[in-house]
Amino acid sequence: MNTDTVRPAVTELRLSAFKTHRGVTLPLTRLTLLSGESGSGKSSALQAYEILARLGSGEPLARAVGEVAGSPAACVPAGARPDEQGRRGFRIGCTVDGPAGPVSLDLAVQAEPELRIVGERLTGGGETLLTTALTDPNRPTVQAAWHTAGATPVTRAPLPDDRLGTSLLPLRVAGKTEGQRLVLAAAEQVVVALRSAFVCDPRPEVMRGVGTGGTGGAEQDGGCGADGAGGAGRGAGARRSGRGAGSGAGPGKPGGAGGAAGAWGARKRMGSGGGEAGSWGRDTEGSRGEGRLRSSCDNLPAVLERTSQECARRHAVLVAAVREACAGPVEGLRAVPRQAGGTGCGAADAAGVAGQDGSSGPQAGAVGVRAVLDRGALGELPVEQLGDGELRFLALALVLLTGPEVLAMDPVGEVPSAHQQMTVMADGMDRCMDPRQARELVSLALRMTDRGHVRLLGTVRDPSVAEGLPGVQVLHLGV
Repeated sequence: MNTDTVRPAVTELRLSAFKTHRGVTLPLTRLTLLSGESGSGKSSALQAYEILARLGSGEPLARAVGEVAGSPAACVPAGARPDEQGRRGFRIGCTVDGPAGPVSLDLAVQAEPELRIVGERLTGGGETLLTTALTDPNRPTVQAAWHTAGATPVTRAPLPDDRLGTSLLPLRVAGKTEGQRLVLAAAEQVVVALRSAFVCDPRPEVMRGVGTGGTGGAEQDGGCGADGAGGAGRGAGARRSGRGAGSGAGPGKPGGAGGAAGAWGARKRMGSGGGEAGSWGRDTEGSRGEGRLRSSCDNLPAVLERTSQECARRHAVLVAAVREACAGPVEGLRAVPRQAGGTGCGAADAAGVAGQDGSSGPQAGAVGVRAVLDRGALGELPVEQLGDGELRFLALALVLLTGPEVLAMDPVGEVPSAHQQMTVMADGMDRCMDPRQARELVSLALRMTDRGHVRLLGTVRDPSVAEGLPGVQVLHLGV
């Protein structure tokens, strides 16, 4: 079976006019690493992908752009001049391969003076399946036309100018004609691929400052060197608001099928919530209760407690990977009760762990759990005492070994997990790590992506960490 045709995946990212990029097309394989000098546009490429993914998940344009890039104006290419109406914007797109064949999505977004999607085009199967255009600047809508191939060749209707029209098509198209069925298949393929994305940026500072279930509100840019600022993945503290009306407009709703990686979490389900629960690393009651790993990985101990119990085989793989990356012996990795006032338990632990829902910890006097390494004769070492590189390695390895039901994301519940593959986006994948650790992480990613359930798009400062590893594509930006 050719899994690439069964599981929809983004195979090309187009940065037609976005930040430092003009006319750039990035082919994406199962494991793609972006390298280049500072300012070459590595992080902004991931930001463009995340904007598309958020729109595919049904988020309004203002949230999709604002939370990723800081402000809409920041997405406009440098030097872009406004037209006679003072309008400036950016253009991004992607190609998604899957059962419907290659399907292309391209967006034109007006960033100034008012944020709105002014043009969208969906093509596939040799047809233009959807086009939208801004016809009346005074109305918050665009005029949409989609392929029908029936008695009426094209159906026209207004769509909101702050939503991805492609994600709305399953609610508008009846699927009675062959043309309509092609539109539905293409739209659902794009939405499944875009929603199956998890942005991961482990933040050692918040991983140390908060135990299980913490808010992650102390999120900071920077850390671990110059590449720490401005990454595509923001911490959990930046993503806590609800999704808002109209989200979840795509064909899938949260709370269905098992993890795409076929790993941990198969026995636990998120309840349906119309797009509200636990997506994009939001600190929701569901994500705390289910032990779902947030983007900043600030709740890693709680997730380790869950995953170590649910799949001993995958946990053993995680321990073996950590053993290769960490200095000193590593015989095990587990979560243990954290006692109030215990050594190494800071004020943030006591405040942010226990009283989240009014319940007590797993033992009397406990305030959640902490993760520890078993060092054999050297005793136990709390993971928060590891170096920044070791902490980031542990968190990223855990992400690669899990699936959507363990990660705080919004999987497409109405599509079988066997027909999905998750894309992990890791900005600064080798940040804080020495070459040996970074290469071990890339090797682990290669093993997992070879299974066909997970893809990886990451950025690295040192492309040599992938030298000699077949199956790793390194794209050098700014050359």
